[in-house]
Amino acid sequence: MSTPERMPERAVVVGGSTGIGRGVADAWAAAGVETHVFSRSRPTGDGGDRLIWHRLDFRDPEQAKEALRTGIPERVDLACYSAVYFTSRREPFMQVSEADWLDQFAVNVHGLSATLRAVLPALRTAGPGMFLHISSEVVYNAGPNRAGYAATKAAADSLIRSVAQETDPAETTFVQAMPAGMVDSPGIRARRSADFDYSGYMSPAAFAPLAVELARTRGVPYAGDALVVHEDTTWSSVAKDLPVSQSRPLADARA
Repeated sequence: MSTPERMPERAVVVGGSTGIGRGVADAWAAAGVETHVFSRSRPTGDGGDRLIWHRLDFRDPEQAKEALRTGIPERVDLACYSAVYFTSRREPFMQVSEADWLDQFAVNVHGLSATLRAVLPALRTAGPGMFLHISSEVVYNAGPNRAGYAATKAAADSLIRSVAQETDPAETTFVQAMPAGMVDSPGIRARRSADFDYSGYMSPAAFAPLAVELARTRGVPYAGDALVVHEDTTWSSVAKDLPVSQSRPLADARA
């Protein structure tokens, strides 16, 4: 299949008000793509006015389904799933509350499933549409005190790979991407002390070059791949180099 050259017209980013999803949404909007963001909070700050916001909370399944049903355009060229839920701190499996455990599945797995069901018909209309899933190194590096996050991200990875095998790539291509290191985001900052040094953390904007490349090509050269995005904004396939684990020894894993 030849690589598309025209820029897409419409994009959907679920979980696009902050973090990596916001980096992707800003990149697509800056490239002139009509970008719809579905999230609990309204996008703010620079570039927020270029994003079309739809309130969505996967912890309320009926509200989420209705938001997706009414908010997704009939034709979508690009879609990204970056919504994520993790506990307020890392803790042993036996100490994770049932509510936190269920919320991780509600967002990281069931939310992805609901998004796929809602957006795939619109992506097929674009032919080919492109679906980008923001994955995690934890899929390859299970670690202590991260059982819920590891389980849900592994399930999400398997879901994407399975659906990709059911889908004609002429209609929709699937790509996964993950950061090589920790990313400075509001969710992470909520888990850190006020004086924490983020100088070694990646910026969500590191995903912008890949987002633009995937928009231009509809992901065709990367179909079925999982890509590791590095701090210098380059990327590589997990088939070449597995991502480095972000788990910490048990003595430090509660942070």
